[in-house]
Parts: sequence; C-alpha cells; structure tokens
Amino acid sequence: MNCLIINQIFKRMCNKNIPNDLYAKFRGFLLLFCSFLLLSVGNSCIKSEKVGVLFIVHGGFDSLTQQGVWDSALQQFSYDPNHPVYGIINDSSMWGLVLQVETSVMYTAKYAFEYPRIGGTDPFGQITMQQMSAMEQELNRQAWKTGASFVYDYAYWITGDQISHLAYPRYMYSPLNNQNGPGYDNCIYCGELETGGPWPNCDPQRYNVDGPVERLLQQGVAKIIAIDLVVGGVRFSKGYDVIKMSQRVLDKWNTDHATSVQLIWVNDYSNLMGRSFPTAPAGWTALLGLPTTDANVPYDNGAGNPVAIDPALAAMHVTGIEAVFNNSVSDADVGVILLNHPIVDWNEFFDPKIDDTLIVNQNIKSQMLAKHPGINPDNIIGAWMGLPELNPANGLVERTREMRGENLGQAWLYQSNKQRPAGAWGYLYWDAFEYLKNRGVKHIVVAFPQIVTDSVLNLVEVHNQIAKEVGFKNWLYWGAGNTATYPGTGNPFADYWGNWARTTCGAQPCCFEMGGCSDGRPYPPPRTTPLGTKMNALDPSLAYDVCEYGDLGYDQSVSAPDKTKPIQNQYTGTWALWRPPNNDSRVGPLLAKYVLQAATNKLKKK
Repeated sequence: MNCLIINQIFKRMCNKNIPNDLYAKFRGFLLLFCSFLLLSVGNSCIKSEKVGVLFIVHGGFDSLTQQGVWDSALQQFSYDPNHPVYGIINDSSMWGLVLQVETSVMYTAKYAFEYPRIGGTDPFGQITMQQMSAMEQELNRQAWKTGASFVYDYAYWITGDQISHLAYPRYMYSPLNNQNGPGYDNCIYCGELETGGPWPNCDPQRYNVDGPVERLLQQGVAKIIAIDLVVGGVRFSKGYDVIKMSQRVLDKWNTDHATSVQLIWVNDYSNLMGRSFPTAPAGWTALLGLPTTDANVPYDNGAGNPVAIDPALAAMHVTGIEAVFNNSVSDADVGVILLNHPIVDWNEFFDPKIDDTLIVNQNIKSQMLAKHPGINPDNIIGAWMGLPELNPANGLVERTREMRGENLGQAWLYQSNKQRPAGAWGYLYWDAFEYLKNRGVKHIVVAFPQIVTDSVLNLVEVHNQIAKEVGFKNWLYWGAGNTATYPGTGNPFADYWGNWARTTCGAQPCCFEMGGCSDGRPYPPPRTTPLGTKMNALDPSLAYDVCEYGDLGYDQSVSAPDKTKPIQNQYTGTWALWRPPNNDSRVGPLLAKYVLQAATNKLKKK
C-alpha cells in the first residue's frame, strides 16, 4: 500500500470526511484502523506533500495616491533591462522626474477622474481575493485526491499598494545591483522631492521584503503551481514577466538550499513562451526590434493553455453578455463586439496572446449562437484597441486622431510576419461599431474577455472609449442610471475622453465640444505639438468629445449636432458593456481543476 493511497484513506476516514451518521456508527472501528495505519507505515507517510499555489493577476491599486502612481510607473519597466526607465529605478537623481513624464501625467489625470467616478475604490483587489478564496475552497475540498496539502499566495504584475505581492520585491529594490554589482542606489524613494512630499505612511524599505514565492518556499513546499488571470487566462508577456521573476527567486532558493523545487505554470504548461523566446541577441526584448535568431516553435493551437480553451471560461462571458441584453430588442437585431488588447510590437516572436484570444472568442461565439440561434453569426465580431501609425506629413510613427490617440500595441498573430487576425476577428473597435451600425443592429453588447474582474478599466475607461463613438445617451442604462456603481453621478462618462490632454490651444482654451464652440474655436482642437516632434498622449488634438450620440457617423461640415436625437448617420440603437465573471461560482472550480491536474502530473509538458 503506497503513501498516496494511505493519504487518501486517512484524509477521507481519519479526518472524518464521511457522513456524520456513518462516522458515529463506526467511530470505534475507524479509530482502530487509523491507529493501525500510523503504527504500520509511520506518521511520515500520512503527512501530505506540501504544494504552493501562486495566483497571478494583473494588479493595480485600490485607491489613487501619488506614491501608487510612482511605484507602478517604475514597476512596469523593471521587467525589461533594455528600457530607458529601467536604469532610473536605482538612480536617485532621477526619482523626482518620474511623475513628470508623459505616461505618469496621463495616468495621474486619467485616474483622478476614474477613481472618484466609482466612489474612490477600485473593486479589483476585493473581487480578486474572493476569486482566490473560491479556488482555495475547491482545492482544499479535493486535496485528498492528490496526497498533498496546499498553501497559497498571490502575485501582482504591478501594484501601487501591495509591494510584498510583487513576485520579487527585492529585485525591484535593486535590479542593477543584482546584475552589475554595487554602486547603485536602492529603491527607497518616498516622495521627498514631490510637492507636498514626503508621502504619508511611506516605508522606504517597502521593496526590501520577501515576496509570495519566498513565503511559499519558507513553508517547505515541494513545488509551486502558478495559475494566472493576468489577462483573463490567455498567455501574455505580462504573465510571463511574473513567471520569469518567480523563477529568479526559485533558482536562488534552490542554489542556496541545495533543493530542486519546481515551478509549474498552468497557463503555459508546455512552456511555449520559454521555448519560443528569441535566442539572439543575448538579452533580447522587443525594444531591440527584430531578433537575429528566433527559436521558431510552432503554435500549439491553444493546447498548452487549458484555462483559456476551457468552455467554462467562455460560458462565464456568455452569461455576462446575456445579462445586458436589451429586452425590447430581438436576438436578430443584436450585435456583439469582443474587444481585446493587442501585444507589444515584436513580441509576436514568442507571445501567443492573440492566437489564444481567438480561441476564447470563437468559444464565446459558438456558445452564444447555440443559446441564441436567432443572432446573425455575422453580428458577432472581434475588435482591438488603437496603435500609433505613420504620419506622412512628418514621417514619424506617432499617435494620431484616426487611431483615437491610443498606443496599445499591435494585434500580430504568433510567429507571423506582422499579420493581424483576418475577417470578423480583425476590426479596430470604431470600425466594428461602424460595421454593426451600418448593418442596422439595434443593440450592441461589448465584452472585454481579457479581464474577469471589474476595475476602473472596464467600469470607466472602456465605457468612455465606446461613448465617444456612439454616445452616452445610447447607453442602455442612461435613463435609470447606476448610482450603485457610480455614486453621485449614476454614470461613468467624462465631458471628453483624453481628459489628461493639455487644455490650452495657443492663447486660449481648447474646444472639446463636437461641432465647435459658439465663439468660433474649432473642434477637434488643433495639433499643438510641433510637426517635427512625435505627438504624445497630451496633445489636445487627440481628445474626443463624449457627446450625446457620438462622433461616429457625424460630419460637422453638414450640420450642427443635436443633443436630443441622433442625426446624419449616428447610431440610433442602444449599447452596454458586458458583466465580467467577478463572483461567478464557476471561477473557483475552473482554476482549481487545473491546479489539481498539475499537482497530480496530469498536464502534459514538453
């Protein structure tokens, strides 16, 4: 009788994991049996192997603080030694400039609107902990099948207020010291150079702490199983960043303690991303452009990612789409846009995010049509965010108004020659709205399946991206409002999107009103960036009025806008954003299912 079988018997019988009435009837026999097991095989056999479970999510910060913006601004570049910001982490002379750069100015202004709009607290962290708790409960319930006991922790890709939940905080504390020896400043900034600084309750040693991997190792785990929902379960470079940092910690631990603890990443158990990572030049990252030598590992058709391809994941999103149907609109008049983020340019050499996403999209579409056969299949389409493009007037690749001023990457298919998804899955989101509008749909649901948790991103940001195209008065809930989510206003909409942009156009304020301002100031505002300089996100010409019925389909040279009704070719139907899985009862079992498979070596590896 081996230890695994004895463990199962012991957990099921000796730990009273049987019905109460049977336990009472046979209590004496069970006690004798358990004593026999302990005497025969020893307590060491009964003792479970300990397995660490690392839950990886995107992260952010619960409430907006200047310190949170500063920390997260540097964290996102700590994963790439080729990025210019990487060196700033350990250069105290530069710390006071971090909040002055374009990205920090943009996000500070954006979040200064978004957080108050939802009452000041991002629900992401709380919902994430509920999802993790649901996974833990399911794993603990089924642990007897594995001969193991589980201990848990979680890691953020980026965080402004839970530094000890970065995968490797001490690497952020001193990445240059870790690589090149002494001579650099440890990351201990607490806002001493900021107006109003230093930051209240700031700990200068906040990065000089153990992270989740170290905490799991200190509990004596035999292996660590990582499962991620960084972008809703699909493989992506951000999740891979956390895995690489976790492996750094693990390698150091194994060396220091002469152990061989293994890290298993459920979402990429075949290690496609590691095996396909370019091999030259040494230390390659996307910022270096085209690699000289690529591993050329073919895509695994999603088979290496059980989480993303599981129909249960798609089913949760289908439920979220159905939850925001317009009851007065028939299925035949419904359109669905599956909106997603792209990837960093050149990461297509190893990042299968777009391909994984297409499998999720197709699963959602198939299930939607099975449940709602009246929906026209051509009305379920995929879309992507905007990206910089070549401006022929100056020869620069920059943000443009036509691309909504966005800089969110490229939807390149894995190992492709700069190829985007074709046909119904390849729209940019404003083109997707145009397509469905022209088909005469009366209600459009937009799902963002690369998240499974509410946050300021979908609650505010995506709503405004949509409303600038098709209007806020077309929002399904405009009449009734939603004060539970948006206290004080009942809605997430800004006056204009791009509200982080400069507001001065020459000697006067810019005009952000569709159709132009009454005193003759033009809309859109003119470009204020010199033509020979690459335009950044702060240029007012990139801002869009979030108006009653949207910019899409309106030509101000034809007539003035009408605040009471759509005119010209504006969208006349309704729209809503789907509801993410959040506390869907299927989240915990889905995650636990594959952790259990990894714990019992039922996931295939290459």
